[in-house]
Amino acid sequence: MQEGDVIGYPDLEAMKTSGVATMVLPSWYIRATKEPVVLMLDELNRSMPGVQQGFFQIVLDRELGNDAEGNPIRLHPETRVIAAVNHGAEYDVNDMDPALLRRFFVADITPTSEDWIEWAQGAGLDKVLIDFIRQEPAHWRVDPSAVEPGTVCPNPASWHRLDEALSYAGIAPSTVAGNRPAMLYPLAMGMVGSEAAIAFTDFVENYETVVSAEDILEGKVVAKDLGVEASAKNTVIEKLASHCKDNKWTMKQAKNVAAFGLALGGELMVSLWNQVSSSNNLPNIQKLHKLMGEEVVKVVQASRNL
Repeated sequence: MQEGDVIGYPDLEAMKTSGVATMVLPSWYIRATKEPVVLMLDELNRSMPGVQQGFFQIVLDRELGNDAEGNPIRLHPETRVIAAVNHGAEYDVNDMDPALLRRFFVADITPTSEDWIEWAQGAGLDKVLIDFIRQEPAHWRVDPSAVEPGTVCPNPASWHRLDEALSYAGIAPSTVAGNRPAMLYPLAMGMVGSEAAIAFTDFVENYETVVSAEDILEGKVVAKDLGVEASAKNTVIEKLASHCKDNKWTMKQAKNVAAFGLALGGELMVSLWNQVSSSNNLPNIQKLHKLMGEEVVKVVQASRNL
């Protein structure tokens, strides 16, 4: 924004009649005075001083400009103002004015790959790409300050852009899994860097070996098929918990999940139970409780005794 995009521009014609200096305020501000909205000030610390000064008045006084009678034009009482900023040496940003900063409740938000996966599932990103981040979280984000300047490295936003680009190019990972289309690696390399791109294209090419929640639910795969690696089992547990959240399991499917969990035993079985329970899908939880609830209690009690 420019300064005028916030504080508006002089209403010269009205001034001729009223003799009072008034401003034509932007439409987003006028709407926020007439109805409750959220004013989301994204990248506030990238703005110019004049822009920050305009928002200073909005945040501090909840008003901007005035009418011909000299009355300030105030925000709707239920309108809320939220700002988001990036900070750190890798960003080309300005320091927040301390006087403006202390008008906010301030919270540092550090998302995890699990947070991103939850968002990505809700946003409809490709399930194979999500599976890759779930199994290779080290490639989800690389600190740009830890690599050579100008190096392309992955971050949450770049994975989102890659998902859109692959879908637009007609090579969404879920539709080409088991293959390596010629454009897959170049697109990935340009958006997430060579190291992440190599790992991702290999993952897509070999995806037919990856176990899905449906494989467990339909009894196509059992616990012993996953070998001894706990990471592979944890990945399947996460998939089952995600599937449980939005789907209704039949009794047969619940029996297959219970058989899978009982065969895992110990901490992994308890982890399956806890993650399924956190889905809050009561019908599925009730079915599973009848089938494996007693064994889960025994394991928990045994660990407490230890």
